[in-house]
Amino acid sequence: MNELLIRFFIRDPDKITSPQVRTSYGVLCGWYGILVNLALCSVKVTVGILTGSIAVTADAVNNLSDAGSAVITLFGFKLAGKPADDEHPFGHGRLEYVAGLIVAIIIIAVGLDFLKLSFERLIRPSEVKMTAVALALLLATLPVKLWMFFFYRKVSRKIASKTIHAVAFDSLSDILTTSLVIVSLVISQYTSFPVDGVAGLLVALFIILGGAEVIREIINPLLGECPDRKLGEEIRKRLLKCRDICGVHDIIVHSYGPDRYFATAHAEVNPEKSDMVQIHDALEAAEVDIARHMPVRLLLHCDPFFSQEPELKHWRTLAEDLIGSLDPELKVYDFRLEKSGEQILLNFQLLVPRKFVLTNQELTRKITHLLREHDRRVNTQITITHSFV
Repeated sequence: MNELLIRFFIRDPDKITSPQVRTSYGVLCGWYGILVNLALCSVKVTVGILTGSIAVTADAVNNLSDAGSAVITLFGFKLAGKPADDEHPFGHGRLEYVAGLIVAIIIIAVGLDFLKLSFERLIRPSEVKMTAVALALLLATLPVKLWMFFFYRKVSRKIASKTIHAVAFDSLSDILTTSLVIVSLVISQYTSFPVDGVAGLLVALFIILGGAEVIREIINPLLGECPDRKLGEEIRKRLLKCRDICGVHDIIVHSYGPDRYFATAHAEVNPEKSDMVQIHDALEAAEVDIARHMPVRLLLHCDPFFSQEPELKHWRTLAEDLIGSLDPELKVYDFRLEKSGEQILLNFQLLVPRKFVLTNQELTRKITHLLREHDRRVNTQITITHSFV
């Protein structure tokens, strides 16, 4: 059913890297949430009036806030889908994260209001009237919310949207809170204990904790979280397949919204095999190839790589082997060999994993010591950079 809904309203639904298709998914989820949540709110307000239950009324207001969140989701995706302009040359994709953050804040605000109302009901309990009609109406809302949860979860996974994931979680929390409200209504008919107030407190706490978890997930991409390692590896593999590129390092990826990336990388090329025009054309072709197959705008920096000189090749292989024995994640590049009389200077750059335990000074001393054990004439000049992926 969900798949039919998607294919009916969205043209080319499988082209998820297209900004237009992504916006269409967000708009569909927004309107879907607005209409369904307003209908559910109306049902629960009616039940709340019939029963006099604070927990049911709180649940109704929760659905009203969900409709408001859906409005924010709708406009968030609309704005995020706007093309780049002079003030935002990389587009407006991060507005989707902002929309998700606002949704999470609304969820927490509603939860805090429920907490206050439920605490008051706990102190001053009132009679809760249970009717078969009220129970039937509440039970009828559960499969609707369950359907919404599966729909939102499907969309969030398909387009990798944290905002839609937040809405999916909210739908799941609605199922649990409504179930808790139904149980409290039934139990309240057989005891004078203020079950309604306790249920309201539990609903409120669950909503607050859920909103806090959504904020935790959304705040990371807004602050600039480390990109998925798979993305960096995919860029590396594709570049190594390109003509004239024999090595890749210093890949830096910036996210400007879901499936919107800007990246830079150093590409090692052998100037002994190709002239500068050929190298320029090869790097430009590589950038175009990445843009064609990945949601990445890539800028390459050219590094000369001399591999044919036997002595240079010997020292580079030795250095790579010794450094690899310390940690296979350490990568050597821009390797140079300079001689002055009897002295040998090995000048190279070293790419270090982000969580490497040794300091730069400790690592430099250790590598120099290992190399000098093989030849006392060796001196090193090591430039250390830390990986961003």
